[in-house]
Amino acid sequence: MKLTDLTPRARRLAGGRIGRGLARTVAVAAVALAGAWLGIMLGGTVRANVGPVELGMAAEPSWSGETVVDAHPFGTLLFDTHSAPVGLRVTLENINPDRARGFLDDPRYSADRLPALLEEELGAGVRTLILRAAFCGLAGALVASLVVFRRPGPALAGLLGVAVGIAGTGAAIALTFRPDSVVEPKYTGLLAGAPSLVGDAESIVTRFESYRVQLAKLVNNVSQLYDVVSALPVYDADPTSIRVLHVSDIHLSPIAWNLIRSVTAQFKIDAIIDTGDMTDHGTGPEDRFVEEIATFGVPYVFVRGNHDSVTTQRAVARQKGAVVLDGQAATVAGLRVYGLGDPRFTPDKSVPVDSDLESLAALGRSHADGLARLPKQVDLVAVHDPTIAKGFSGATSLVLTGHSHVRSTELLPSGTRVLVQGSTGGAGLRALEHDEPTPVEASVLYFDAQTHRLRAWDDITLGGLGEQSVQIQRHVETDPGRTISPVPTTAPSPTGSVSVTPTP
Repeated sequence: MKLTDLTPRARRLAGGRIGRGLARTVAVAAVALAGAWLGIMLGGTVRANVGPVELGMAAEPSWSGETVVDAHPFGTLLFDTHSAPVGLRVTLENINPDRARGFLDDPRYSADRLPALLEEELGAGVRTLILRAAFCGLAGALVASLVVFRRPGPALAGLLGVAVGIAGTGAAIALTFRPDSVVEPKYTGLLAGAPSLVGDAESIVTRFESYRVQLAKLVNNVSQLYDVVSALPVYDADPTSIRVLHVSDIHLSPIAWNLIRSVTAQFKIDAIIDTGDMTDHGTGPEDRFVEEIATFGVPYVFVRGNHDSVTTQRAVARQKGAVVLDGQAATVAGLRVYGLGDPRFTPDKSVPVDSDLESLAALGRSHADGLARLPKQVDLVAVHDPTIAKGFSGATSLVLTGHSHVRSTELLPSGTRVLVQGSTGGAGLRALEHDEPTPVEASVLYFDAQTHRLRAWDDITLGGLGEQSVQIQRHVETDPGRTISPVPTTAPSPTGSVSVTPTP
């Protein structure tokens, strides 16, 4: 008999029974799920000895399904290991000096065997956590269902539902597990317990100088810890790799000089590439700001931005170690770099900056055509505007750019990668125009010494003006030896009055 064959009263009764059954099922599932999570949170924690370190491991709800290593009070390492509604949190609880001494003194634990032993102990701890979390989750679901419903039927139904959910979560973790994520950690550290930076009687200049010094120390501390805790054999196995620091859009911010100096020393930088907008208005008095370039002790490649005048370019060129490129190529730290200054000079908002993007793209394409006629192959290109950068698609494997004050990267169909740097100066005084300060950003690029191809890069992010935090995120180039080939396009005729300023 169908429900439509019943009388209206019978249909209402049948519909009510179906609704009550559905509500009961939802209630049983909700209670069982809540009990399972409570059980996992209360009992699903284990301690494991991994080498000389005692680790605490816990499963916790997480929409992003990530692994977090908490090295409090220094900071945290985050790995995008899987996609499932459960995350793994690893906490450094204690360091056993006796066990550490035993590893050093016992000849059985050689440098070759120790990594395998540590991996075995870590794996055993994770397996114990999985079994314990599953047991505690099932026990929590059963107890919660019995307490709420006081009948074995709903309790068993809730237990079965949680068992299916745990099995499904395990399958999701296994299917989405990304072992390569361990070479792309994301480090976040806070300057905890720092002494007060200012006093009531101090001047603004003194306060800001103290802030700069504290940020420089913070970068040093975080980069040291990051270097210790991240094992990255992708390129660290080759000590001859070429390390380049990419900065952009400093906009007269002295914070940038502290960051550049710290990173250059800490990461053993071979060369610095600045993709423009070092100043705000390109005036003569701003020329003194560029004198810091001579103190870094490594080559400083500069291409002019739309806030930099020809006067600014000349001032940079006078500094020791500076390499100014504007339509030329130069060999720097073993890399062949082609640079092109921005054709515009728009120091204020009275002149539209992006009014003729097609002319900018055409400018990039015309210079890309000229690269093929150079006597030596170019390894990378440096320009200020991303629109010009994309015009070099297919002409080189890497283009560095800035201008937008927002960091991003794009792998073009031709195989060319465009790396857009944020503002290494936190956008200068423009940082005060928004509710949230613009972060201070720079990147360390690692090139293969033989092929001159990009192998990996570290994105360094400092909190904006007034903030005291730093983050370092590793990215690995998945196919460094990919073929670079131009994508056929119909190039429209350039319009407007964009022109290239001659090299002084």
